[in-house]
Amino acid sequence: MSLNRCEHTLYDYIKGHRDEGQYLQEKVHKLIAASADTPAAVTRINLELWRYYQERAAVVPAFAASMGTGSLGRASMKNLAELLVRLWVEPKPRKPPARDLRDPS
Repeated sequence: MSLNRCEHTLYDYIKGHRDEGQYLQEKVHKLIAASADTPAAVTRINLELWRYYQERAAVVPAFAASMGTGSLGRASMKNLAELLVRLWVEPKPRKPPARDLRDPS
């Protein structure tokens, strides 16, 4: 999976700042639990990650530097959102295939 510059900066930051990573992990879990399906949750996580990035850019020089001078309107955080869901959310158990009642085996 390829992350853009902003996604990579945020991912490195949360790996290096355990409390921030924990905060985002809890947020991801809540959004997954509140969503009807994973793609909808990823869309919401994408938006939340961008809001978080913008907020932290005021105090984290690496975030501000990757945002530049305001020319960056909004960077997608979708790939990072999908990665975090894969890393932090246990996969839902799959339903066993339906058995054919006509087949005795």
